[in-house]
Amino acid sequence: MKAKIYYHDIGDYLSRDEKLAIVKKNRSIANMQWQVLTPNEHGDWLNQRNDAFSSFIPLEPEKKFDAKAKSFFNTNVIAVSSNRDAWVYNFSKGKVAENMQRMIDFYNEQSTAFSEAIKENSKLEIEDFIDTNPAKISWTVNLKKDVERGSLHKYFESEQRMGMYRPFTKQRLYFDKPFIERPGLNSMLFPNEKFKNIVINITGIGASKPFSVLISDKISSIDCIEKNQCFPLYYYEENKTQQRNIFDGIAGQARNDGFVRRDAISDFILERVLKGYGVHGIGYGEYKNDVEEKNKPPYPKPHTLSKEDIFYYVYGFLHSPQYRETFASDLKKMLPRLPLVEDVRDFWAFSKAGRALAELHLNYENIWNGVWGMGYGAVVLYNPLNIADTLKQANVEEIEYLNYRVEKMRFPKKDQKDTIIYNSQITIENIPAEAYEYIVNGKSAVEWVMERYQITTHKESGIKNDPNDWAKENGKPRYILDLLLSVINVSVKTVEIVKNLPEVKFE
Repeated sequence: MKAKIYYHDIGDYLSRDEKLAIVKKNRSIANMQWQVLTPNEHGDWLNQRNDAFSSFIPLEPEKKFDAKAKSFFNTNVIAVSSNRDAWVYNFSKGKVAENMQRMIDFYNEQSTAFSEAIKENSKLEIEDFIDTNPAKISWTVNLKKDVERGSLHKYFESEQRMGMYRPFTKQRLYFDKPFIERPGLNSMLFPNEKFKNIVINITGIGASKPFSVLISDKISSIDCIEKNQCFPLYYYEENKTQQRNIFDGIAGQARNDGFVRRDAISDFILERVLKGYGVHGIGYGEYKNDVEEKNKPPYPKPHTLSKEDIFYYVYGFLHSPQYRETFASDLKKMLPRLPLVEDVRDFWAFSKAGRALAELHLNYENIWNGVWGMGYGAVVLYNPLNIADTLKQANVEEIEYLNYRVEKMRFPKKDQKDTIIYNSQITIENIPAEAYEYIVNGKSAVEWVMERYQITTHKESGIKNDPNDWAKENGKPRYILDLLLSVINVSVKTVEIVKNLPEVKFE
């Protein structure tokens, strides 16, 4: 006799206490509704995949950098995993340099000493020799191998760059490969800070949080979006021959630096789009099937349909609530596959929305509206420190930084999110509820800023990470407050755009 498995769905993403409360409320399993589980052909017992999903076009290619890839992109890369974030990331450029120089010096001491010790004892194991004090160094498998090889390292100022550490949180990153355990192929997306690129970051396979997507123009952390997979607009190849080709690369710095820029959107999808919509080079606003002028959307001046338009179509479509809800189970088990919508007007609507969303999410630090960068009725209550009272402790220049200094932002009460207490001088009130509807990587964008922009000390290493250092080093005392206000604005605008996306019906 075959066994049966019974299942009661209590909902996703509940805490332990919430789950136990449901069990307690029912008192007995006899009072709970059960369904018999039957696996599908993929072996899915729960969250079964939708067969329609497999009929769509995959985002990622079967083989990376394949010019003939039959997918939206001809490459994708996994985001950066350092395995020593406290050391390689920091809000302060000076602290990154100080921390890394200290660790590199200690590493070199260990490497040199091991090289001498192994001469005396050829069977000496690296694990039995190295000093594992976490206040001095963060060891990883590859760094231990460097010791075994007798490698020595140097600190390079040029390897410091900006990185997207968490949603709407940039930090300085020391991107020198010996100290990044899994750099992936990110150096092909951003060879150095001179090279520009735009990357769509999406949730990877097997993530515990709901599917998310966020665009960036910086190297992203593996945890910026859970199990982060990066789909770029471009990638860069080293031009070893230095021969110029009118079809390769970009003018100026990139080519002079010995790199060639390649499109990451495939030729296959461009041809598919042009053929499928019958536009063959017709761009915004010019549709063969538009009979009446009133049916034409108010799009920008016509231009040739490009791979960039497709890139933004992807970003716009990945925000579709219908798509995310219908294929939520598939997106937990596979990277996205997307359809090309039937109506060309919907294609342009998604592409235009994708551009608008990208503009918001790339420039999230500067999306201001009205006094203090706010609209929507929000009010900033500001009670600056009295200069006479503080002159004894700080000079006039420092007082402005003290007024905007943040230690940890908070809500007055757990569920009172219309107000944020920024610090003892500043409170933001009347924050619209819509601001918290924009969720990315399991949390609202506003709450990401509140969480990440606080002073922290890493327990193992003792390294301090203070967001106020960023404000000082960049001469922007109000940076963190302005960032919070801007992200509130970005969130409301994002919700508006997503609500106006074309509805898509899936069979």
